[in-house]
Amino acid sequence: MNNLVIDIGNTFTKIAVFNGDSMINFAKAEDINAPDYNAICQKYNIDKIIVSSVTDKTTQKLSALAKKKEILFFNSLTTSPIHNHYQSPKTLGNDRMAAVVGAKKLFPENPVLVIDAGTCITYDYADAQSNYYGGSISLGLNMRLIALHKQTKKLPLVTFDNNFDAMYGANTTQSILSGVINGTIAEVTQFINHYFRLYADVKIILCGGDAAFFDTRLKNSIFAHQIICEPHLVLIGLNKLLNYQHD
Repeated sequence: MNNLVIDIGNTFTKIAVFNGDSMINFAKAEDINAPDYNAICQKYNIDKIIVSSVTDKTTQKLSALAKKKEILFFNSLTTSPIHNHYQSPKTLGNDRMAAVVGAKKLFPENPVLVIDAGTCITYDYADAQSNYYGGSISLGLNMRLIALHKQTKKLPLVTFDNNFDAMYGANTTQSILSGVINGTIAEVTQFINHYFRLYADVKIILCGGDAAFFDTRLKNSIFAHQIICEPHLVLIGLNKLLNYQHD
């Protein structure tokens, strides 16, 4: 019997099938109603299902599926292996908490800093005893590019260039890329340095759509050996949460 894990994000819906701790299938879709969840359940003999969403919307297909199968809709009241000390747990993004659960699944003995580089960039820390007190939310790379265009009268909307690595720009487009990319890397580096100074054994886990970009840019840093890129961290965390309900 397998688990079906569904993560509905700002941009994509990610679907994974787990057998125990092993992911045996992964897919993502831009249309949250596109996946045929019934077909997935039949093909992989699904036993348990968990759904996490950054919105309050439930897809039509999931609503129909819920009439046939028991589904855990992850929220702030879901039993978790993390001791959550956040002052407003109902407003804490499900994806942020699931990522922390995933990080502690990978490194149960270490403090962890999760950097989720997606639409926004979030920083979430949990200590070695699985205590979570809070985190930080910042603008993602594309959000910064859009903000520069929309909040000014003359700056163009620039498309993110994964290969741009100059410290300064020779024209307006390059100047925007330089400011956004180098500024964001400096921000990420500062957060990592802060936690690394406090906790020498901290593990930094990158996830989200831009995780590979930051992983590449940080490879030459002094803390590179502490950085792990795990694009499926939220899904790993959700699978852990689902199994935790039945442990």
